[in-house]
Amino acid sequence: MTDQTGRLDWNEDGVPISQRFDDPYFSLQDGLAETRHVFLGGNDLPERYVDGFHVAELGFGTGLNLLATWQAWREHGVVGKLYFTSFEAFPLDATEMRKALDAFPEMSNLAYELLGALTSTGAKLDDLTFDLIAGDARETLPLWQGKADAWFLDGFSPAKNPELWEATLLAEVGKHTNTNGTFASYTAAGFVRRALGEAGFDVQRVTGFGRKRHMSIGTKRG
Repeated sequence: MTDQTGRLDWNEDGVPISQRFDDPYFSLQDGLAETRHVFLGGNDLPERYVDGFHVAELGFGTGLNLLATWQAWREHGVVGKLYFTSFEAFPLDATEMRKALDAFPEMSNLAYELLGALTSTGAKLDDLTFDLIAGDARETLPLWQGKADAWFLDGFSPAKNPELWEATLLAEVGKHTNTNGTFASYTAAGFVRRALGEAGFDVQRVTGFGRKRHMSIGTKRG
């Protein structure tokens, strides 16, 4: 995997900051707790897990969301395979991912497994099939043949990375979601919630993580 941004800053707590978007890759307070609250809790996971459950994500970043999702899968004792697909325009290389994930020692074993199997297109493990689709999601998502049971909408801030929050892209999210599938996002921006409603989701604004008062969740209508 090649680092297409080539430009990362690191704060004193080891949180990577994108120079391109001037935004951290995960919460400055507690990135793992944020992932569990927003993306796992927001999609009612791990309670919904079954063999073949498919999570899709806009914005792979450091891989933290994947590791938290996979950890919950194992801890929940699900028999079978988890599928996880990420759409990422600027993949980090394994060295940058490893450095970022060092901030979460409780994930070290899973990070070792993932990074040991990681290629430019994802990773195949006994209980996980991970597909990394590099490129502009506005171009790659419409070509994707899959459908997700849960979406993690985790691009950088809509104010700084508007491309990942365009109504046309969120409409594709809706098209690539199974009936009664869900999404969760840390943002509660009104235009994002409206676009997701138009994409076929019943959208709710709920309590966010940490200092963020609100976040968004939703369920695909039948």
